[in-house]
Amino acid sequence: MLDRDMIVKNNRIIGFLIFTLLTLSVFLVGCSAKTTTAPTAADEKLKVVTTTSFVGDVVSIIAGGAVEMTVLLEPGQNPHSYQPAPQDMVKVFEADLIFVNGLGLEEFLDDLIAGTGNADAVIIVSDGISPLKRAEGDHEDEDQEGDEGHAGSDQDPHVWFDPNNIIIWTEQIAFALAEKDPENAEIYLENAEVYREELKELDGWIREQVALIPPANRELVTDHTVFGYFVEEYGFTQIGAVIPAQTTEAETSGQQLAYLIDIIREEEVKAIFIGVDFDPTLSQMVAKDTGVDLIPLYFGSLSAGAPAGTYLTFMRHNVKTIVNALR
Repeated sequence: MLDRDMIVKNNRIIGFLIFTLLTLSVFLVGCSAKTTTAPTAADEKLKVVTTTSFVGDVVSIIAGGAVEMTVLLEPGQNPHSYQPAPQDMVKVFEADLIFVNGLGLEEFLDDLIAGTGNADAVIIVSDGISPLKRAEGDHEDEDQEGDEGHAGSDQDPHVWFDPNNIIIWTEQIAFALAEKDPENAEIYLENAEVYREELKELDGWIREQVALIPPANRELVTDHTVFGYFVEEYGFTQIGAVIPAQTTEAETSGQQLAYLIDIIREEEVKAIFIGVDFDPTLSQMVAKDTGVDLIPLYFGSLSAGAPAGTYLTFMRHNVKTIVNALR
C-alpha cells in the first residue's frame, strides 16, 4: 500500500506532465506566430513578466510604458494557491526579464521556469533585503512540506509591508531594465529616482500616523502572520494570529485558538485584522468568543482599483485602517 508521501509525490509528477502536455500546443503556436508576424512597436519593446500585483505595480512605474508587461497574478489572487494557466508558459518562455518577489513566495513559478528553460531571465527583486525569520510559533508540520506556502524556507517573504524594502526593489528593477535595454536606461533610472522619493515620503507619513496610536495599543492580532516587516520597522508587537503561519493555506489547532482567545482577553485587544481575500470563518469564531471587531485589510494583493490599486495607496489604506482601529 502506498504511503501518503508517495501518493502526493506521484500526483505532483502526473500533474506537471499533464500541464506540460496541455501547454505544448499553445507554446508551439506562440512560437510560430512570433516568426510570421510583421514587427510592430510592441515587438521592439522588452517583454517583461512579473509575478504578483505588487511587483507588477513597481515595474510599471519604473518602466513608464517602455516595456510590454504581463502580470501573472491578477488582483485578489493568492500566490500560495495560484495555478498557472497554459498561456503563462508562453509568456515566461518569451520574456526578456522575469521579476519575482523571491524568498520562497512564488513556488508555482518553479515548474514554469523548468518547462521553458528561461531561468537566466529571472530577477529576484528582494535580493539585498535582510530577510526576517518566520515568526515564533510558525513551525512546519512534520507531515507537510513547509507551511504549504513556503516549502523548505524559514524566511518571511512578505517584504512589501515595509516601503524601505520597496526602495530596494526599485533599485533592482531599474538596474535590470537599464542593463537589458540601455537605449531606455535614462527613463528607467529617472523614474526610479522619482519613485524612491515617494517611498521615502510614504515611510515618513507612516511614522507620523503610528505616533497617533498610544504605545500600549500597538499590538496586532491578524488572521495569519504577514506583518513581520511592518512590526519590525514601526514599533508594533504581533501578539498572536488565528493561523500562526505565513499562509492561510496552513492549519491551526483548538489548543492554539484557545491560547489566542486568552491572550486577546488578557491584553484587551481592540481588533483582529483579516485579509479581504481569505476565508474569515475561524477569525469570526474568535471574534465572537472575545467580542473584538474584525477589521479587513489588504495583505497578499493589490485591489482592482480603489482603495488599494497601487502599492502607495495599498500602504496608506492599511495604515489608516490600523490607526483608526487602535488609536
